[in-house]
Amino acid sequence: MTKLTFHGAARTVTGSKYLLEAGGARVLIDCGLFQGLKELRERNWAPTPFDPATLDAVVLTHAHLDHVGFLPRIVREGFGKPVYCTPATRELAEIILLDSAKLQEDDAAYANRKGFSKHHPALPLYETRDVQRTMELFADGPRNTWFCPAEPIWMRYHDAGHLLGSALVEVEIRDRQQPLRILFSGDVGRYDGPLYHDPTPPPACDYLVCESTYGNRDHPDEDLLEGLAGAVERAVRRGGVMLMAAFAVGRAQQLIYLLQLLKSANRIPDLPVFLDSPMACNATDVYRRYAAECDLSEAELNASQRAIQGREVILARTQNQSKAINQTRGPAIIIASSGMMTGGRIVHHLQQRLPDARHTIILGGYQAVGTRGRLIEEGAPAVRMHGQDVPVRAAVEKIPGLSGHADRTELLRWLDHLPQPPRRTFLTHGEPEAADALAEHLRIARGWTVDVPALGAAVELAHA
Repeated sequence: MTKLTFHGAARTVTGSKYLLEAGGARVLIDCGLFQGLKELRERNWAPTPFDPATLDAVVLTHAHLDHVGFLPRIVREGFGKPVYCTPATRELAEIILLDSAKLQEDDAAYANRKGFSKHHPALPLYETRDVQRTMELFADGPRNTWFCPAEPIWMRYHDAGHLLGSALVEVEIRDRQQPLRILFSGDVGRYDGPLYHDPTPPPACDYLVCESTYGNRDHPDEDLLEGLAGAVERAVRRGGVMLMAAFAVGRAQQLIYLLQLLKSANRIPDLPVFLDSPMACNATDVYRRYAAECDLSEAELNASQRAIQGREVILARTQNQSKAINQTRGPAIIIASSGMMTGGRIVHHLQQRLPDARHTIILGGYQAVGTRGRLIEEGAPAVRMHGQDVPVRAAVEKIPGLSGHADRTELLRWLDHLPQPPRRTFLTHGEPEAADALAEHLRIARGWTVDVPALGAAVELAHA
């Protein structure tokens, strides 16, 4: 019997965790944190719904926190087997997990100083030493090569086009002559997306677990470079600073690459660009090392490292370097994390720049419900930061084409490449409206059998 249980990313976009069981083997695909609304974040503190010590392996699709951020917690709870991923994912995951542990530790320390936690003392979900133990478990799973995390489960990675190192996971349950085939999409990237190759066409599968983040909508049909150039030009006319909220891993490097393309074509002034995030700086180093895996075809440059880092890019790793940026009046560009404005150095820049109409806030990519980025996107007159309501007077610009997720049309285009329809499809990693809309379309337009599983749902995957 093969069994699949959805312990995360079920009717929500975060917390990816899929437990696959076959022939006595137990393999977890992704191990992410829940993010966004408080009720989601509190799930990270609930008892882990499976015994980590009984897992034979964890297999990761990519390095974003909602896919890897719970790993140190299960290591803390007794998991000690291999964690498989692509080499680039391993390097990026270490950066992300160390940052996450520091935030957990800082939050606990702050709660203890202020005395507002209902737990005494407040404790982090995990610590830096848990991350260090976690990284010792990592094992490389290169793309396009079958590997066995635990018999009879075999897996193979294909480029998902979402992030450096990101992968679709093709699975075969080899316990009989005709193996059972399962495909986990991970996060599917965009076609013609900057810096990344197009997602690999999906291989044939009996069962499909597919993301649905943008399952009910399309990105605006506009030229990404044109949109970004226009936003920069308007920000320059205002005379202030353009503040770009960006995920430190992936989005920040895309923005630098796009700005470099515009500068090289003399479409925007050669403005100083401040990359204000130690994590983003470290991730940019990884992108340079793995430049051969990036799609730099738009860049008319001799050096790929310059295409990724760009010119006039000032790296701010230390707090003093970050504070010095506050003296910049503009025009200039600040790229800071986090992408949904929930924490990190972006919050301090927002507090300083939001009340001033000369400045510009750039939103690129998905803003989850309950995040500060979502409030600003929806036109909130003020947002709360550090115990204060900060008025939103700065201009707000959206560059939707920056999203790393395939939209509805692109997901359908990707699914078109399946040699035949799956026997059953499970839509995950989407808010209910998005997942339900895509499910209904696939049922009506294609005649597919589609489920949108609830959190904790378990299904048996039968052989033909």
